[in-house]
Amino acid sequence: MINIDYNSRTPIYEQIVASIENLVATGVLEPNTQIASIRELAISLSINPNTVKKAYDILESKNIIVSKSTKGTFISENVNEAKKAKIAQLFLTLDKTITELETLGVSKTEISKKITK
Repeated sequence: MINIDYNSRTPIYEQIVASIENLVATGVLEPNTQIASIRELAISLSINPNTVKKAYDILESKNIIVSKSTKGTFISENVNEAKKAKIAQLFLTLDKTITELETLGVSKTEISKKITK
């Protein structure tokens, strides 16, 4: 489920965060779904457990996951907020891209055609 690009300049913990956010946003991981423990994920990805811990800490601070002592780590019931935040982030990225395209002389009509495809 989580794929890591070991050649990417993006830190591995950020790739884990982005992967889990995308899985939640697309509905693959639903609220209250248990996810792999830090140790299990570290072993399956062949990475240091501290890297997974850092990613899980970020996800927990964003209320995407919840750790329940002795029970495991679960997708939060408040993932709709996480979805909204991800959508807002993507729209912000889109706005920046459109502005950059317009600065490069691409017409709004051409941009609109590409978006509707």
